[in-house]
Amino acid sequence: MELRLDPTLERALADLADAQDRLPEEIAEEAVRRYLREEGALVRSLATRLAAEHAELLRRLGE
Repeated sequence: MELRLDPTLERALADLADAQDRLPEEIAEEAVRRYLREEGALVRSLATRLAAEHAELLRRLGE
């Protein structure tokens, strides 16, 4: 997979990696993992709320 960043983001990522003595790829992978974890939690939360709000309808549809 290739990740294309605009020059400003690429420079910021390189600067952060340098400051943390890490590879830019490590920081990008960590950011993607964090994003997926947070978005996954948000989607699960919304799905749970919607299921609770529409429990009666879902029950009737399942009959």
